[in-house]
Amino acid sequence: MRNSRTLAFAIGVIGVVTLSSCSRPAVDAAAQKMSDSAVTEPRATQPLRVRLMTGAQYANTLKYFFGDDISIVSPFAPLSRTNGLLALGAASAGVTSSQLQQFQRSAATIAHQIVSAEDLDLGIPGRRDTLVPCKPASKTAADDACAEKFLRATGKRLFRRPLEEARLSLLVAEARDSANRVNDFYEGLAYALEGLLISPEMVFIADTLEPDPKSPGRRRLDGYSVASRLSFFLWDAAPDDALLEAAEKGELYTAKGLAKTVDRMIASPRLADGVRAFFDDMFVFDNFDNLAKDASVYPGVTGVTLVEARDQTLRTVVDHLVTQKKDYRDLFTTRSTFMSPSLAAIYRVPSPPGWHAYEFPADSPRIGILTQVSFLAMNAHPARSSATRRGKAMREVLLCQSVPLPPPNVDFSAVEDPKGIFHTARERVAVHLKNPVCAGCHRITDPIGLALENFDGAGQYRAAERGTAIDASGSFDGKEFHDVAGLAQALHDHPSLPSCLVSRVYAYATGGPIDAASKSLVAHFTQQFGARGYKLPDLYRAIALSAAFSDVTDIPTAAAQTVSAK
Repeated sequence: MRNSRTLAFAIGVIGVVTLSSCSRPAVDAAAQKMSDSAVTEPRATQPLRVRLMTGAQYANTLKYFFGDDISIVSPFAPLSRTNGLLALGAASAGVTSSQLQQFQRSAATIAHQIVSAEDLDLGIPGRRDTLVPCKPASKTAADDACAEKFLRATGKRLFRRPLEEARLSLLVAEARDSANRVNDFYEGLAYALEGLLISPEMVFIADTLEPDPKSPGRRRLDGYSVASRLSFFLWDAAPDDALLEAAEKGELYTAKGLAKTVDRMIASPRLADGVRAFFDDMFVFDNFDNLAKDASVYPGVTGVTLVEARDQTLRTVVDHLVTQKKDYRDLFTTRSTFMSPSLAAIYRVPSPPGWHAYEFPADSPRIGILTQVSFLAMNAHPARSSATRRGKAMREVLLCQSVPLPPPNVDFSAVEDPKGIFHTARERVAVHLKNPVCAGCHRITDPIGLALENFDGAGQYRAAERGTAIDASGSFDGKEFHDVAGLAQALHDHPSLPSCLVSRVYAYATGGPIDAASKSLVAHFTQQFGARGYKLPDLYRAIALSAAFSDVTDIPTAAAQTVSAK
């Protein structure tokens, strides 16, 4: 059977080929790449890393190479969140045999779309003539020369490095055998393409080493590994042909060549994809996948509303940070955003059809992304708001501060009964502040969360709760405020806001958590970030050009050791 043979091929490769680089001899350091601040930049290295692609990276890669309209059903299981980021969970994720079967089914569907002569769903010509760079001598028989031309180019893109000749020969043979068996050249090509799409080299992002010509006896990341690190960081997808060519020519090992490449990538519209992916991860927006509101309490909030709430914030982030290159901190005080008809009903503002730029007036309580529906609805209960959840999210997500879990057997009845004796959330959470067991945590979450109580559990504005005016005043780490605008400014000015972002971006870029050796480097990047006006593209550039971005040690990650042993 075709499916079982393709799956067996992938399983046979996974233990032999995928992470062979991780068992190679040790490295003391990778090539030194000079950035504009390399003279004073603290030194930090990372272990060799192996990461599973995310579903978004898989889809972005295939859509870029094969067309935005290609249909992809993601075979990826959810990742675990590590140190605040799903991207770090990818370093400890694997693929089970049952998941491989899902990958195979997805790969079969994708491969068929790529080689088909007609898109039966749309009734239009297929992608064959565009994506296959040659025509076989006969459509009903194998053609090794044409198959090799397609597989060589496609394999290089999917594996993010040239195929070894032995591997290419094996793929051509698989295409030949299948084509002869079913009397169809393109079906044979699709079979070989399936093998590429489910190969470990495709779905895992593995560091690979090579001898360092500048330091005999040492090894460095090869150019293709550096290219992959850059591309998945900046674009959330595999390298394009130009980046692979730069890797092949050794340009990523020179200060001038690396800077030219990084500047090209940051200037590309694809940077928006990378920034969007990072903030979707940092803001914990994967919670939207399972978020729902009580329809009896919030009848106007639908699944579409929540999808567009997530999109609204990410559109705001990309426009503010990438398009306009504004101060990161101003995300929390800006009144500029985007609006759709579904969200307009929640915000109670008029809206034409479709998405459009929108600015809340100066006297509006809507200020910054904390007052957008995404943050407010996600950090609330299905039928009511939650000052504690909102305060906890501000601390943990935006300031990188830890809030302990509540102790067991806590009595929540006083705060969970919206019809109880307490009229407002401020009165209800005061119960916890009187309990010594709970007070320690609630003192750091509730005063800032209560400042958002003018917004209900769906993010809709309200002036009162159960007939009692809402008091939105409070204190944020010693800074007093009177309303949500004061909270927004206090967060804007908080010293942990930019340092948290820098630590998250650095961890995301390098694929691992911040360790003791990296803390001085993160402090260095944070200082640079502030000196340059808190501009995100400048931060991305500084990290991508730093020696630390691609320096590795000889100690592989646990994931690398585990997979290498299989």
